[in-house]
Amino acid sequence: MVGTIILIIIGAILLAALVLWLFGERWRLLRRSTWESLKAGGLRNLLNLKSLDMYIYKRWTNQYVGILIKHFVPHIVPHLRAREKRRLADHHHSKVLTPEMARAIITNNREIPLHDLEQVIPYSMARSLVLNAPPAVAVCECACRHARQNPCQPTQVCMAIGQPFVDFALEHNPESSRRLTQSEALELLRAEHERGHIHTAWFKDTLMDRLYAICNCCKCCCGGIEAMVKYGLPVLAPSGYIARVDETRCAACAICENACPFGAIQIDDTAVVNWEACMGCGVCVGQCPNEAMSLVRDERKGVPLDVRILAQD
Repeated sequence: MVGTIILIIIGAILLAALVLWLFGERWRLLRRSTWESLKAGGLRNLLNLKSLDMYIYKRWTNQYVGILIKHFVPHIVPHLRAREKRRLADHHHSKVLTPEMARAIITNNREIPLHDLEQVIPYSMARSLVLNAPPAVAVCECACRHARQNPCQPTQVCMAIGQPFVDFALEHNPESSRRLTQSEALELLRAEHERGHIHTAWFKDTLMDRLYAICNCCKCCCGGIEAMVKYGLPVLAPSGYIARVDETRCAACAICENACPFGAIQIDDTAVVNWEACMGCGVCVGQCPNEAMSLVRDERKGVPLDVRILAQD
């Protein structure tokens, strides 16, 4: 009898602990935004466990990305074949944005549900764009910078875009995320551009196959840039533009060469752009003291993710 009572007490304690763990205010795993995310993902994502991956990725982003950067990318990716790398990138990738494109997303003033953007995002998965008018924005800790020993500053530079991603970040990680006004988001984009960092729009198949974040990436810390440049994982799609040099203005100072995240510029008598490597991010344009660099449209680099143009179709 005593043994039975002890077991009942232990069971009650464990049950209470489970309830507190799931629903307690501090440790709650299932919140209003969690249910909204699960509903938005649909029954199919519940059955194939994509919703579980979504929850883990968004709830523990720093830990998730840290494992990818420190272990998976350097130790597994180099041994993959080109087809396997492409398949892997198909599930998690980004589109490089010019500063103007990034600002246009933040200042969008009408509903934009766009699908089948395979010309814009050349992957079979995660190629939808769903924006409110204007989109909700929250700034979060950059998981890539968080994973580095001496990260670039500031570290709170990644922006969750739209619902339910914004509410999920605010409810589950209130200590490392905060809501931004439109003017605050624009100021963040401006400051990061001046620091020589690039804007990227990220897509992930477990996050409802759509845009979920704009990251402000530095070549020192960004796991996506490192995976592409160092290990040949094609996770970044070019902006649709390419850098052009005005040789009459170029002083061959090498500032653009050092600033380019993709190693696409070399200095001879003037700066020379490697067409294959250039992603059209515009960092060189912002860093050149002589205004010798500009971006020009290049159809061979794909269609820009410019909501001002896409929304007119």
